[in-house]
Amino acid sequence: MPPRIRPAAPAELPALQDIERAAGAPFRDLGMPEIADDEPPGLDVLERYRGAGRCWVAVDERDRPVAYLVAEPVDGALHIEQVSVHPRAARRGVGRDLLAHAAGHAREEGLTALTLTTFAEVPWNAPYYARLGFRTLDEHELTPGLRAIRAGEAAHGLDRWPRVCMRATVRTDRRRGLTACRPGQGAGK
Repeated sequence: MPPRIRPAAPAELPALQDIERAAGAPFRDLGMPEIADDEPPGLDVLERYRGAGRCWVAVDERDRPVAYLVAEPVDGALHIEQVSVHPRAARRGVGRDLLAHAAGHAREEGLTALTLTTFAEVPWNAPYYARLGFRTLDEHELTPGLRAIRAGEAAHGLDRWPRVCMRATVRTDRRRGLTACRPGQGAGK
């Protein structure tokens, strides 16, 4: 049975930080301890997303969050700022379901795509998103908002490892999920 996805409740925000910490731990095995040890978004940041209606959780059978996604509109797309799945819920399609939920929200808001930034060489990052229909954007396809996000990531030290911006077109036919961007259909097109 797929997880139930719903808006996060205010009292659940500390649990989202715990999910983020647990989801970051596997980065240590890839030689990325700085990522594993990076603090999750603050409660004030999570509350900003929650208050804007763009913080969703996937919950277990006892209605406890096991994953979350936060997003915000950036240049005509819904930008996935963070999606994290607790390791005990990993490899069950929970992240995919959260992304499909975000795609539905984007469609309802008149946004045409999902975008995200991620590590290019981490198996559960860019290669995973590519399997879900995202494609890597070339430098000339980056919108001003994506350029600003990447600059913030670089200032935070994330460019020690290769990173990419990715985009997937949101289905307009009300079916669940995403459609892959074709070459030449980059951001802003």
